[in-house]
Amino acid sequence: MSDKFQMIAKTLQGLEGVLAEELKEIGAENIETGCRSVSYYGTKETLYKSNFWLRTALRVLKPIYVFNARTIDEFYGNARKFDWSSVMDLSHKFAVESVVNSEHFPHSRYIALKLKDAIADQFRDKFGKRPFVDPKKPHIKFHVHVNNDVCTISLDSSGESLHRRGYRVAQDVAPINEVLAAGLIKLAGWDGDSVFVDPMCGSGTILIEAALIAYGIAPGIFRQHFGFENWLDFDEELLQSIYNDDSRERDFEYLILGRDISKQAIASAMENVKESGLQRKIDLGVASIFDYIPPKVEKGLVVTNPPYGERLKKAQIENFYKQISDVFKKNYTGYDVWLISSNQEALKSFGLRPSAKHTLFNGALECKFQRFTMYKGSVKSKFKNQK
Repeated sequence: MSDKFQMIAKTLQGLEGVLAEELKEIGAENIETGCRSVSYYGTKETLYKSNFWLRTALRVLKPIYVFNARTIDEFYGNARKFDWSSVMDLSHKFAVESVVNSEHFPHSRYIALKLKDAIADQFRDKFGKRPFVDPKKPHIKFHVHVNNDVCTISLDSSGESLHRRGYRVAQDVAPINEVLAAGLIKLAGWDGDSVFVDPMCGSGTILIEAALIAYGIAPGIFRQHFGFENWLDFDEELLQSIYNDDSRERDFEYLILGRDISKQAIASAMENVKESGLQRKIDLGVASIFDYIPPKVEKGLVVTNPPYGERLKKAQIENFYKQISDVFKKNYTGYDVWLISSNQEALKSFGLRPSAKHTLFNGALECKFQRFTMYKGSVKSKFKNQK
């Protein structure tokens, strides 16, 4: 178990730094950020903890074989040289995903097909039978990454994407990805040290992720299964020890509050919160952002995902953003308000200058995640008083 090896955690663009910090917390070593990924080293325990504890990882890969190839025949031939029976057996159904960035191999699907052939043909030659391919519910999932002529084959330790925590049983229109929600909270710098409010909470994903962080609850606690549980070297006792370790859990003395004008959205949020077991920790209610008055605080945090306006006229959405900025200025003194939106023009209508800004992606939409600090009085007077 003490043998250390390389792992690669995949994430969303813009969250690489957050993920690297999370990896430090679980004891990962030699951490290096890339584009939508972070490479690191650790033990089998690190691998299991990565899947169980990382809030901003989509999946965790374990590279097992690297070789060079410039033609399909060369790729197939080199793939046949690896002992595939060392990582799976005939009873395992398997699948292959591929990402290709190479002028030598223009079609990623063909690369995936040739790896399937190499694995199946080797088993047939060794044992007289071929393992089944099952792209929907494989026991073993391989990931091929080709960069120019460098081919890296990895085992996917996660199985289903880690953003699928397991608590979301109901959803509103355009729900935010759980990994993105956790990333927003982490980027906002929140660690359970103040009141947390989402006044346009939809089906509650941001609130649930905030509660998990506040109480030190692992995001993997709801998962029924991880991909590594099908591996030949799976250690059930080790996984159970990670599941049963509650040393990171803690008390939280503040409020987590969610409101939405839609009764259906709040109904969905209530279902999801109940599924997560956090119904005593999150306060939900139906209310318009224009009517809701948050608790008066010295320090508070708002993280919210307002409408981007794809279905609204330009004037309507810009007016809406102007109106909510007035609400925040009037009612949220002492709060840092963080908004994510793909609508750049609408954000300009917000009427305040952001004090921090990140570029992220919500699905295919490029978004800005911006902080607006709600001071007492004007920003000018605050800085004037500090001089």
